[in-house]
Amino acid sequence: MARVLRRRRRRGAGAGAPAPDLRDEGGLQAAYDAHGPELYRFALRQLSDEVAAQDVVQEVFLRAWRAADRFDPELASLRVWLFAIARNVLVDELRRAARRPVPMAPSGNGRLPDRSTGRSIDEQVMQSWLVEEALQRIGPEHRAALVETYLRGRPYAEVAAEQGIPVGTLRSRLFYGLKALRVVMDEMGVRE
Repeated sequence: MARVLRRRRRRGAGAGAPAPDLRDEGGLQAAYDAHGPELYRFALRQLSDEVAAQDVVQEVFLRAWRAADRFDPELASLRVWLFAIARNVLVDELRRAARRPVPMAPSGNGRLPDRSTGRSIDEQVMQSWLVEEALQRIGPEHRAALVETYLRGRPYAEVAAEQGIPVGTLRSRLFYGLKALRVVMDEMGVRE
């Protein structure tokens, strides 16, 4: 019985029910009601910005509506297809955010950018570019571990579960990733 339930969960909720027609307003609304909140939480975890997460969900359903004829329930469930679209939208959003200049006006919380480091904005931007370049030069497993835990501040257990590895392996990747990052930054001539 447990195997049957797991199979049903893998195929998505209501695996026996036909997927809603995304070209129809009612079908799109049904898909949004079923998967919108989960997509929002997924986007919010990645972006840490409520407004941007809402925009991502809106873009996911807009793209799903435009590409409704390409959805094949034989290949994947509607949930899987929507999350694949969400992943692409998030990649686009993260790339767009990386190209945005550092804000010179007060941020959403009414404060100016952090100047407690004693460095100018130019130095902060240069430092972030150097770190980004150094991260590109280390292995993908180490980079993913460092980005998710140190830069995004996510808990080790959550990141390990997402990557399908034990927490101890994640900690090992962090240790060796930091060592590799230090070596790369030394090679780049970054001192600090």
